[in-house]
Amino acid sequence: MKYLKDYNEGDRIFDIYLCKFRQSAVTKNGKSYDNVILQDKTGTVDAKIWDPNNPGIGDFDTLDYIEVYGDVTSFQGALQVNVKRIRKCQEGEYDPADYLPVSSKNIEEMYRELLGYINAIENKHLKRLMEAFFVDDTDFIKAFKQSSAAKTVHHGFVGGLLEHTLGVTKLCDYYCTAYPLLKKDLLISAAICHDIGKTKELSLFPENDYTEDGQFLGHIVMGTEMIGEKIRKIDGFPALLAAELKHCILAHHGEYEFGSPKKPAIIEAVALNFADNTDAKIQTFTEILNGTAETGWLGYNRLFESNLRGTRLE
Repeated sequence: MKYLKDYNEGDRIFDIYLCKFRQSAVTKNGKSYDNVILQDKTGTVDAKIWDPNNPGIGDFDTLDYIEVYGDVTSFQGALQVNVKRIRKCQEGEYDPADYLPVSSKNIEEMYRELLGYINAIENKHLKRLMEAFFVDDTDFIKAFKQSSAAKTVHHGFVGGLLEHTLGVTKLCDYYCTAYPLLKKDLLISAAICHDIGKTKELSLFPENDYTEDGQFLGHIVMGTEMIGEKIRKIDGFPALLAAELKHCILAHHGEYEFGSPKKPAIIEAVALNFADNTDAKIQTFTEILNGTAETGWLGYNRLFESNLRGTRLE
């Protein structure tokens, strides 16, 4: 396909794009037309359907994938598409990776790596619990692979939840080597499932927005509930172990003001909090640097509460 960033004024457009937005409007002369925003992974472009009743304009709506035929023009210094024909596309005609922000890392390879950590868990109850999610639950697995880790801020792309989870798990694995006091099976299990609630807190792309339950409950509470549901189906799961694991999830944001229902009370919860914060902050800074061509001081950033510098070491 030809990406939107590669078009120039005077080009003809004939390819499949995501309809990010559609709204009917009326000109000053009372003529009806449609405003449309087309999107691919390189950006967006405004489009106009000046004759919505044209039989060549098929039925479609916001968040549909559509085949667009038209001309690229310029209006007030910005490119715009004058749409002649539109056809709604079916699944299989397009690759979502061309239209949505996707992890730069291979999703299946990351998932296999995460399964490797699960296979290494020695505690039979924790291993069975992890398998109940990440091996047996096909609906959960599909959502987990496709989910982002956030609406914005960090890992806000397809595969972001998996990438973040793997990053946190790797940090916790290192902590267990550096600090032998940590219960490795507990900490690794907590790392792997600390954000599973985000599969329900956020809708999948192309929306990637908060669900009703996400607004009311949040991923920490929802993830703890999900763990409790699976545990109830595992015979003989130790009550104390269940409480410790749930506590790690409830406390992984560390502070009440950061959305944690509990503050860390066991060493594994402390370790998980720092691993989660480290991976999130480093990724956030990385995305800031990748999103600018500027060097030197970038200005004040409210997330870091600091004036950030964009110079990178060669």
